[in-house]
Amino acid sequence: MPRDSRTIAADDILPPDQYALIRADKKSEAIARKRLTRLAVGPNATVLFENWDSMWLQIQEMLRIEKGGAEQLVDELAAYNPMVPNGAELTCTLLFEVADEQRRDVFLRTIGGVEGHVAVRLGGHLIEAIPEGDTARTRESDNKASAVHFLHFPFPPEAIAAWQSGEDSAMLVIDHPNYGHAALIGDEMRAFLGRDCF
Repeated sequence: MPRDSRTIAADDILPPDQYALIRADKKSEAIARKRLTRLAVGPNATVLFENWDSMWLQIQEMLRIEKGGAEQLVDELAAYNPMVPNGAELTCTLLFEVADEQRRDVFLRTIGGVEGHVAVRLGGHLIEAIPEGDTARTRESDNKASAVHFLHFPFPPEAIAAWQSGEDSAMLVIDHPNYGHAALIGDEMRAFLGRDCF
């Protein structure tokens, strides 16, 4: 299926033996792509903007590791297709990283609900993140946030036009009371995401 369909179909997935032949090249491409899709937001957060290619690779890698065949493929497509940008949004994986396990646990307990405090600010536009609905990312029992969040930023047409114009500055903002940080989305990243996601 063509990439511009914004959906990964079963026919797009290579059998393991064929994938093995191109895996090294695809991994190299992914490393190069991360230069245009990876953004540090403060000392503990990393945003990885997703696209068709990153989700395709994730599915191929999961099938390679778990060897679940056609049955697993159904589940992987259901899990990762929602994160392929639909043409009017950005999507990302938000990771909170603290090397020390005990410090990480303490930190995550201070940022419960952080998934409701993430947005893209673009000039006068504020595009608030919507968490992927696969599972709750803050534990109700103790308000501990997950270390991994999957987010959608739905852009109205006027915000897409503003993004594509290159005018104003674009920032990823986290405004949680216990984690307030922002990072500039640079011109090269913005251009890449504009071509690939809208």
